[in-house]
Amino acid sequence: MHYDPFCRGPHPVGVRTVELEDTARGRTLPVEVWYPADIAHAGEDLGKATRDTYVMIPGFPMAWQQARRDAAPAASSSGHFPLALFSHGFAGHRRQSTFLCTHLASHGWIVAATDHGGNTFKDLALAGAKAGAETWKASMAARPEEIRLLIDAAGDGRLGVATDTARVAMTGHSFGGWTSLRVIAGEPRIAAVAALAPAVAVPQLRDALDVRWKRNVPVLVIAAERDSLLPLEGIEAVHRDLPPPATLVVLTATDHMHFCDGARQIHEIFRAMPVAPVALARPLPPFDELAPARAGHESTMGLVLAHLEAGILDRAPAAEFMAGDLSATLGARGISARSGVHS
Repeated sequence: MHYDPFCRGPHPVGVRTVELEDTARGRTLPVEVWYPADIAHAGEDLGKATRDTYVMIPGFPMAWQQARRDAAPAASSSGHFPLALFSHGFAGHRRQSTFLCTHLASHGWIVAATDHGGNTFKDLALAGAKAGAETWKASMAARPEEIRLLIDAAGDGRLGVATDTARVAMTGHSFGGWTSLRVIAGEPRIAAVAALAPAVAVPQLRDALDVRWKRNVPVLVIAAERDSLLPLEGIEAVHRDLPPPATLVVLTATDHMHFCDGARQIHEIFRAMPVAPVALARPLPPFDELAPARAGHESTMGLVLAHLEAGILDRAPAAEFMAGDLSATLGARGISARSGVHS
């Protein structure tokens, strides 16, 4: 059978929200959990009348995701499903990239994401001018601990679904991409990472990134060629420093928000802000000057899934896919990109 990681998987997708007590910092973490749902829910994750809707911030328009709220979980033949964690960007939130999280869940993954306290969009909007260097410093310290808490909670059943935490996948966008790379050195359960436009070009984040992990952890980095927040050159430089195997894919004519749900809307909202919440490397162009949102979404869904299936599940078709000409594979789908590997 032809291996196609771009297509949605065989499982309907369920979603639930749980709250975890972070006793070390005296707070509660909201966690979104996506999971393979029972076949009785087939189609309910995609139907407009049955898919999940939510309001991120009061006054904002209703958002939706391709998942059925509180659907009954599917049973796994092995008794558990593999775990992937998603970490959002600075001024993001746990549901910022549901296009990817639901895609992974449809292929049999449990995906968990938390709001990283202090630097969600809502937190920063409330903090206003107070959100300065201390906000970055506090979150740099907290994020790896929050990831460990998620893994522990998955292992002891607090996420409510049977999960394998022996070898865990990690992915994230921007500050979450940095988080994904940062946790490798200190968390031995992380066994494969996919970093989306990682914020490794920010000097304080680059200085805090330890890439001297002493085990084989395959890393995929997907970058935006015209990233207005994080210069591509900085991401390329860090990719060269990563221990092999490390794959870099650069998506042509994409910007930083191509890895988020509603990429056009988020890009234009960000462009319209009188003062951006983070410094820009260069002015944001109108979205119409860039590749369509599908260039970021479709490529990310396929590449991340194949990378994680090869790195965590040791699936030969996925490994063969990742070893192939990724630029040509994306090009056949109308997505322009260039790729490279050092091993």
